[in-house]
This record gives sequence, structure tokens and C-alpha cells, in this order.
Amino acid sequence: MAFVCCILIQAVAVTANGQLMVTSPTFIQESSSSVEITGDANFGNQGLLNHSPVTDVYVHIGVITNYSTGPANWLHVPAASVWGSTNSAIQCTSVGTNKWKYTITGGLRNFFGLTDPNEKILKIAMLFRSGNGSKKLANTGEGDMYIPVYTNSTQVRIDNPFRKADYNNTPEPVTKNVGDNVSIIANASPSSNLTLFFNGTQVATAAAATQITASPVIAAPGTQTLIAEAVNGATTVRDTINFLVTGAVNVAALPAGVRDGINYETDATTATLVLYAPNKTRVAVLGDFNNWTETIAHQMNRTPDGNRYWLRLTGLTAGMDYGYQYIIDGSLKVADAYTEKVLDPANDQFISSSTYPSLKAYPTGKTTGIVSILQTQKPAFNWTATSYTKPVKTNLVVYELLLRDFVTNHNWQTLRDSLNYLQKLGINAIELMPFNEFEGNNSWGYNTSFYFAPDKYYGTETALKQFIDECHNRGIAVLMDIAMNHSFGQSPMVQMYWDAANNRPAANSPWFNTVAKHPYNVGYDFNHESQATKDLVDRVTEHWLTNYKIDGFRWDLSKGFTQTNSCTTGNCDQGSEVNNWGNYDAGRIALWKRIYDKMQSQATGSYCILEHFAANNEEIELSNYGMLLWGNSNHNFNEATMGWTSTSNFEYGIYKNRGWTVPNLITYQESHDEERLMYKNTQFGNSSAAPAYDVKTLSTGLKRNEMAAAFWAMIPGPKMLWQFGELGYDFSINRCEDGSINNNCRTNPKPIRWDYVQDANRQALYQVYSKLIKLHTSSSYTSTFTSNNITWGLNGGFKWMSINEPSLRVMVLGNFDVTTQIATVTFPVAGTWYSYLTGTTRTATSTAESITLQPGEYYVYTDRNAAGTVLSLPSNTVVAASKDSAGYADGFKINIGPNPVKGATNINYSLLQNGDLYMGLTDISGKNIAVFYSGYKQKGSYTISTSNKIDLKKMPVGMYVLQVQFNGIRRSIKLINSN
Repeated sequence: MAFVCCILIQAVAVTANGQLMVTSPTFIQESSSSVEITGDANFGNQGLLNHSPVTDVYVHIGVITNYSTGPANWLHVPAASVWGSTNSAIQCTSVGTNKWKYTITGGLRNFFGLTDPNEKILKIAMLFRSGNGSKKLANTGEGDMYIPVYTNSTQVRIDNPFRKADYNNTPEPVTKNVGDNVSIIANASPSSNLTLFFNGTQVATAAAATQITASPVIAAPGTQTLIAEAVNGATTVRDTINFLVTGAVNVAALPAGVRDGINYETDATTATLVLYAPNKTRVAVLGDFNNWTETIAHQMNRTPDGNRYWLRLTGLTAGMDYGYQYIIDGSLKVADAYTEKVLDPANDQFISSSTYPSLKAYPTGKTTGIVSILQTQKPAFNWTATSYTKPVKTNLVVYELLLRDFVTNHNWQTLRDSLNYLQKLGINAIELMPFNEFEGNNSWGYNTSFYFAPDKYYGTETALKQFIDECHNRGIAVLMDIAMNHSFGQSPMVQMYWDAANNRPAANSPWFNTVAKHPYNVGYDFNHESQATKDLVDRVTEHWLTNYKIDGFRWDLSKGFTQTNSCTTGNCDQGSEVNNWGNYDAGRIALWKRIYDKMQSQATGSYCILEHFAANNEEIELSNYGMLLWGNSNHNFNEATMGWTSTSNFEYGIYKNRGWTVPNLITYQESHDEERLMYKNTQFGNSSAAPAYDVKTLSTGLKRNEMAAAFWAMIPGPKMLWQFGELGYDFSINRCEDGSINNNCRTNPKPIRWDYVQDANRQALYQVYSKLIKLHTSSSYTSTFTSNNITWGLNGGFKWMSINEPSLRVMVLGNFDVTTQIATVTFPVAGTWYSYLTGTTRTATSTAESITLQPGEYYVYTDRNAAGTVLSLPSNTVVAASKDSAGYADGFKINIGPNPVKGATNINYSLLQNGDLYMGLTDISGKNIAVFYSGYKQKGSYTISTSNKIDLKKMPVGMYVLQVQFNGIRRSIKLINSN
């Protein structure tokens, strides 16, 4: 049973600055007749600081027993203590400003209802909260809090310096200097002969006492050792606390070539750690290499500007995983934000060994919180897809999936085994919902905690790379959904600069706004105009584009990348502020152009996809710059499939209809965020009595989804579909695991229905999707599916759409009404038209024709037998046009003149069709020298002078290579520099 946190520790403080919690008696036992626990909101996370009314404070409480499986397994939680309850039995008493007391009477076993004589209470787990549960008083860091429960044997405990209220009752950090006194208080039970030792020297004694104190002086830097000893007859017990006195911080410049995070060297026994931590006083490293104990040797150097700390670790074993953390200003422990692997004490236990074999054990009892990992001489991955070329950007068909809900084993190995299914479907890109390390295991992934580490719940780094490599071998791009609008509380960057009093990022945070600048924010809002955030984003994109060969990113909530404040009235998610957020924002555009440019410099042609939904003129500008943008057509397509035709015009999914000149709109019917078409068909579909026609019927609803897919797939520009949409997935997005429907269950796990492929009607829908996608992605017809020569009539029930492009003309007809419909339609040209999905033909006159369609009847017509070409080819086959008399091959022709070159030359080229063009110069080793053009280009003839990008007179004499890629077809042309 996992709860939010608990509180406390005996009659001592849980923080070094004061007492967060006090208990009476000092040593609580099961038999204690009365137990008082007092919390002070001036300390810890200050979650109830100045809370009003003072009567509105309650406890959430349970116990850890010898039957508990771990710290999160609270047992015997009273029914009255359920979260959000205001039962008087769990109400606290105000005992002063910001202080509340809760009293347990009648003994712990009776209070918690323990009846098994073999079950023993080890700890009380507790949390103070407001009545509605929106506030909680907890230890700094918000981890669960525990109060030890003792037996009646002799006990001794050092209570000052204070101890944390964590599971292991570990000491609070102590910050002292040479010459300071250290106050020591130790308590014992029962009365005993007590002795205090400081660094091996006896500093106090007390006979037949329950408490002893001393205040020795710290004479020298280094580890200070406090020991309390209690002698009771023949029994002697001791308690020990160690703390470090560091002395002055060493100031030293960063070694050459290192940057934030882990820096490996050719010497596999060394690594240099760098932490960006402006305004911090001192930082040390804890880890496996020093038994998780702060030492003088592992104090980090501070750079002269005070912004960074660094330390070179030596004596490491090559290839070994080392756990480590930073301890900042003697108290805050955080993992490295740049680590590529973490250990999570709360969640790793639920990761199966088949998904992540030989996972390093967490250093239980030695530290708390998330641990980062470094590994020198990590084995290099052998990439095999050396000839892979990214699919044409403007003609992507993206399959969006959540690994958790797509394959039962929710790991990369199983997903890789599913690629045959996806390849047969014909898609050329897979978009994976966020898979960098997120909080917990059961998640959509948008609560990212570590941006450089793949989440272990899905498998190992190697398994992920094997999946990406296999996708590339099949010609399928891999897109990473990434959430960098915000972070949450597990992020080291959030923890390092935290305003506990206001429960938000501190004003001096290098990365985060104290309050979000825009509506519908979740977590803590990044300040993307901060240089620290820019540096982080650039490192994240570089990491995944280069180390994992990810093809690009889908950026979650990209409209939130703004410092224009829409939240000025305190009602940020409503009314005018939401509208203001979507208005044209020049600052936001500049941020996105900067990110896009950096991505292209890191990986030419990488995809940058925005979930933007801003003003159309802003989206046009971003589209023209080369970015792809989500185009949500869920509502209108679903109205059409359900048969509610008055609100079913989905023309906003056509880029031309928006006034765009570049086909960079990713139109979709479903996404992870939208209700499923087939669910609404079965629940809310229309019907007619004569003739009898009911959309709610499974076979009818699926057939209507075929018709919607025909229009969706034939719209020019990139496309996206959500997992299992091709099989008519009919479970609501808001389905709970018990089968009920509730908005609060939106991100809960959903049924995985691979059995759908056995259903003939669902398999028919899959086959229609497959045929349509293969036509859309065929390189023979790229010009058609990036064309703006499109007209349509999408109002009402009878809908039509026409693409009049010479490479392939397309006409789509469909009746989305539930009754027979007649409409007048004109085909672009006269002659024979081929029904792409049925194999039949019709003769068109190129004049107005009256056509009758029954409910759900639809056709995809082409002016040549495209099915005979496209459907006879293996999936993802590249079809190159043969060279014609004008000299075109593969849709373009090119020459360089003069060549050899003296000073400068012209690149003359002509494009037979619209498409994606890359043109750049490399040396003979493949090193990039200059990029002449990268982006979408209209058909036509062009000339580029090399002098616009590079001065060849300054380049060494010799051979260079002009690299040209157009719509996925690549050519290399020699260029001789003879200066």
C-alpha cells in the first residue's frame, strides 16, 4: 500500500535547524499507553505553514510490521484515516502557532487493531495533512516518514545532532567549522550509566541517568565521530554518528574539454563529474567508491565564477556500474541530472529480470533517494543499419504508441518482435510516448525526471538501441515524444532550487519559473529563455540524436515554450488567458527556430514535430521554417464516423485549407489524447430505420472507420494514427481498470487487444489502412501526396476530395450519412478511373456526374492502376523514376559548373516535383563542410552559388563530395577544388 509520506521521529528534530516532530515518550513501545506526536510546520517541507483554520489538520497513519514487504507497505491503516477524510478520530489539536498534536491512547496494538501475536510493530508511518488532502506536512524532500517503535530492552540514541524521519533513522547532515562547538544530547531507556565520546575522547559521563549532554570543540577538519554508550548491568549498547568538517572549498578552473555531467576519458579508471550549481556553497560526491560517506577527498572543486563544481574520480574499475549522488551544502542529496541510468528504491523492485537482467541493487541503508550511475568503458553498440535514409518529412505516416499498452511484456524486445505487423501496415515512422526516465513505472511518461536516461521499466539501453536499429533496417524512422515544457519534484534541477515555504521552484532557479507563464501547465514550468535551460535542451537533443540515432522529436505542449505571461488574473486555465496563450508569440517562435537550428546542426534532416495548436499565422511561420505540426481532426472525423454529419467537416485537416504553402501538417483522427473513434461509434452512433442502418453495430462502425481512413490517408501531407486504430480499438480513453469510465482514469493502463487481428471485420479495416498507407508513402507518388492541387466538398453527409496532380490523380467519395445520398461530382479528367481498394473501374467524363451512395459506401479512385504498382511491392520499397529524355532521374537533375572549381562554382538543379531536399558538401572522409539547402522545395529550376556558404579558396585543394538527397533518393557528385 503506497502512501504519500509519513512523519516523524521521536522526541527529537528531523531537521538540523529545529524540531519538525517531537514524540512523547522518547522511546515508543507497543505497550505505551499514550503516545503524543507533535508536528511543527516551521520545519520540514513547511507544507502546513500558516494553514487556516487551525482545526483543519488531520493525520494519515499506519504501521510497518515484520509482515511489511518494505517501506511503502503500510499496514493496519485505520478506516477513518483514508486520504481526504475529516473524521474526528484522526483530527489534530492546535498546540501553538504552526504546531499540531495527535494522541494515540490505549496502546499501539489496540489502536491499530493487531490481533496476530506473531506480528510486531516496527515503525509508525504518519503524515499531517489538511482536511481535503491538498497540503501535507512532511520532511524536506517529501519522503515517507517513520517513527521507530522499540522493545523494552536497553536503548541509547543520540538525538542531537538530529536524525531524519526516514526509514533508516539516519542522521541529519551537520554543518560545522573548525573551532565550533558541537552540541551532543543522548537519551537512554531505562536509566543507565552513560558516557559520551568525541573523536575517541571521553567528554561526559552520567550515572543512573536517562540523558547525557556535552559540547566539545572541533579541533581539526575531517570526519568527526560521536559515540553514546549506555551500560545497564551486564548490557552495553552504543549509538554512533559521524559527520564531516570540510574546511575551505578549493577553487579551480574546469579541466579542458569537460562539460556538465559525466565525462569519461581514455583511461577507463577515471571519470570527471561536473555539476552546474550557481549560488551553492559546497558540493561533495557520495557513492560506491567511498561507501556513501562524505569525505575530504570527495569534496568537489568550485570554478572561479562560482557556477560549477567538479571532481576527477580515480581508481575506478573499468566497466563497473558505480552509484553516486551529489550532497549539496551538506544536506541535500540529489542524483546527477545528466546520468544515463538511475536506481530508484521505490520502483525498481517492480521491474522484471526478463525486461532488465542483472539490474544493479540499490545501496539500501547507505543512502536515500534516487541514485545516478556512471560506467567507464561501457561496451559500444554495433549499429547495423548503415545505409538507412530517413523517410521524406512531408510524407511521413507516423504510428503513435505507448509501449506499456501495446505489448504485454511492455519492453523493447517484445516491441521489436512486433515490427513485422507494423511494417505490413506500411507506416514509415513510429512515435514512442516518452520513455526517458519518468516518475514511477505506470505512466504515460510526461512526468519526466531524468532526460538522458531511458526508463528501465521498458528495458535496457542496449535493447532500446536494438529496437531503433531494427526499425532503421526496415526503413522506419523512430520519433521520441519528449516533455520539456515542465519537470516534477523528482528532478534534481527542481530539488536544487526549491522554495519550501511556497511549495514551488525558488526565484534563483537557473531553469524554472516560480509560477507557470501559461495555462494548462503541469509540474514546474521551464524558463526556455534562460541560458541554463537552452544548454540543457541542446544537450538532450544531441544525446538522443547522436547516441541513440533517434530521427527526431515530438515536443509535448510546445505552445508552453514561452515567457509571455498569459496568467495574470489568477484564473489561468479559463477564459481570455487561454485565448491569449494561443496568440502569435514572436518570442516563442524565436525559441523554436533556435531549437530547430540546433537539431539540424546535430543531425541533418531530423524531424521537429510540435504539439502547438497556436494562432494559424504562428504555425505557418514554423511550418515554413521546416517544423511539422500536429493537426487534430479527431472531433470532426469522429462526428463523421458516428453519422452526425452537421458537425463532421474535417477540412481543417487539409494544410491548404489553413493557407499553408508547405505540407507540414500532421493530420490525425486519433492520438493518445483523444477519444477512440470506435468507442464513440458503438456508444453514440447514429441510425436509420429505413433502410435499417445502425452505426453502433460493430461491423458497420468498422466499415465507417474504413471510409474515414480513406479520406484521412489521401489528404496530402504527413499523417499519424494511434495504436490499434487500424483494428478499431473500442475501449474508451477514460476506461478504468475495473471497466468503469472516469476522466480520472485517462492515463491508466488499457486492455492490450492483439486478439483483434483474428476478427474478420477488424482485419478488413487493417487491410484498408495498409493499402491506403502504402499508396500514400509510395515514392512514385510523392508529388501527389505533398500537392496543393486539391479541392474538396466535405460538408454534409456525401463527401468528396480530389487531388489533380499529374503523377497520380486521386478522387475519394464517401457517404457518411445513415441514409442514401446523391451528389454531383466532377472528376479532374475524363477516362478510366481505377478503384484502388476494390479493383473495379469506372469511366469518368470530366463533367458533372450524379452519383448515388448508400450509407457507409465509399471509393478511392486513381487515374491509373496504382494498386497494380504499389500493392505488388514489399513494404517500404523505394521506387525510383526512370531517367527521361529531359535528363531527369529519380525526380531531379543536377550539374556543377565549372568543375574543377577555381574560387566558386554554381550548382544548377531542377526538380520534377515538390519534395524534401538536402544539399551539402563533405570532404572525402564524410565530414560536413557546408549545407547549401535543407528543407521543403517546390518543383522548378534553381541555381546556388557555393560562394554563398563557403569560400573554396580557403579550402585545401582536392576532391570533395556534393551530397544530394531528394524525397529519400540520394546522390553523390564529385567536386574538385583546384585553387
